[in-house]
Amino acid sequence: MSATLVAKDLAAGHGDRVLFSGLDLVVAPGDVVGLVGVNGAGKSTLLRTLAGLIPAEQGSVRLSPASANVGYLPQEPERRADETVREFLGRRTGVTEAQRAMDAAAEALGGDDPAADDVYAESLERWLALGGADLAERIEEVGLEVSLDQPMTSLSGGQAARVGMASLLLSRYDIFLLDEPTNDLDLDGLERLEKFVTELRAGTVLVSHDREFLNRTVTRVVELDLAQQQIRSYGGGYSAYLTEREVARRHARQQYDEYAGTVAALQSRAQTQRSWMDKGVRNARRKSSDNDKIGRKFRSEASEKQAAKVRQTERMIERLDAVEEPRKEWELRMTIAAAPRAGAVVATLRGAVVRRGPFTLGPVDLQIDWADRVAITGANGSGKSTLLAALLGRVPLDSGTGALGSGVVVGEVDQARALFDGDENLIDAFNAAIPEWTPADVRTLLAKFGLKAAHVTRSARTLSPGERTRAALALLQARGVNLLVLDEPTNHLDLPAIEQLESALASYNGTLLLVTHDRRMLAAVSTNRHIEVTNGKVTDR
Repeated sequence: MSATLVAKDLAAGHGDRVLFSGLDLVVAPGDVVGLVGVNGAGKSTLLRTLAGLIPAEQGSVRLSPASANVGYLPQEPERRADETVREFLGRRTGVTEAQRAMDAAAEALGGDDPAADDVYAESLERWLALGGADLAERIEEVGLEVSLDQPMTSLSGGQAARVGMASLLLSRYDIFLLDEPTNDLDLDGLERLEKFVTELRAGTVLVSHDREFLNRTVTRVVELDLAQQQIRSYGGGYSAYLTEREVARRHARQQYDEYAGTVAALQSRAQTQRSWMDKGVRNARRKSSDNDKIGRKFRSEASEKQAAKVRQTERMIERLDAVEEPRKEWELRMTIAAAPRAGAVVATLRGAVVRRGPFTLGPVDLQIDWADRVAITGANGSGKSTLLAALLGRVPLDSGTGALGSGVVVGEVDQARALFDGDENLIDAFNAAIPEWTPADVRTLLAKFGLKAAHVTRSARTLSPGERTRAALALLQARGVNLLVLDEPTNHLDLPAIEQLESALASYNGTLLLVTHDRRMLAAVSTNRHIEVTNGKVTDR
């Protein structure tokens, strides 16, 4: 069915901190609305509110028709320990819950409830609308390349990404709410996702930090501006949004500068007039003994005229339409600390083979030299992360040899952000990595990466994926490295942070191993080698 989502005057916050307020949004069939804003601006909160998973602090969300099916796909899909791939797909498409409701309604048909027939009819209609009748057949056609009876927790990151992508392709919701659907997708997956989104007749609201994906899919952009506490809507695609935003920011600054300049000029005039008035009063007092009545009257009238001019100038200031100064946005200023250079050879693999279950990487013969800047690409599950682990000596080789060169100091942002995924609070996890730093220095550094007092005392695991990524980048700034290993670094990062990372990589002069499917990052970051991994085979181009 065609469905429209209407949000009116929505507000959300964390404690006393306001994320957004007064948000109005209409999502009609065929709309693709991109939500943008820095990490912590409330994008995921807004999606969850639109999905009905959390109540609106203010305002309302309405569906037309009210029976429309809304699908919310979270940023980090929950992988339950006892759930198979087949069960995961049923849950994510909404079919499992619809089946459960339909079965319960069918059991009630033999009872005394006169509304049982209507309840069953409604549940059947919902099950059919969600694609329950042919879900099994469609799963077989989607080409997962994993057993449907395999536990979700046993899948590799690449396999889990493909299953998550399949759950989206199999979904038949009337409204789609997608939180970071591009994370962990390879180039083929991104192309399939773009095709799916652009061909949807249903309304869609999505959050993504993949700039090329946004450019190719969204028809409208809604910006949650945390710094200005404003919500702005921009018609057109992502490129149009960037242009319009820059123009709007420039105009806002110009308007404030003109207002501030006018106020300053009037205040200066008023101050001058007051000085003249005060001078006239002093002169009048000094000559008060003068018997010249005409002179006294003249000086008194002159002082009164100056006072009137002061009042007139002050009224001019009051009548000005006040223009609020645009708040300075928080900006990440990132650098990557350099360690002394390593030897000429940074890492080597000779006849290296790594076996993980049915998957085999290699044999690999590869040498990474000092100051090499290597882009590593390949489909999900092809072995890119395994190759990195082998180069760094993180996994045992089943055959062959591998070694890191002398003086190599590794700095890493791994795909799982594992360093900041424990139960200890963030400041303790960070201090464990750099024990020579004082807690005060750690707090100062983390604050520069947008991780304030409320973050550093929380369990690292409870931080959002974007916050854990920022912590990993902060560690790179704190600890000198000469071999930088980045495995999907743009996952969960907001757009300003991605641009700062690209800028930091431009000035980094050590050795770089970069795994990314972010097409704009691949174009922006200078590399001198390209390694392609295909089904465990490594090609140095």
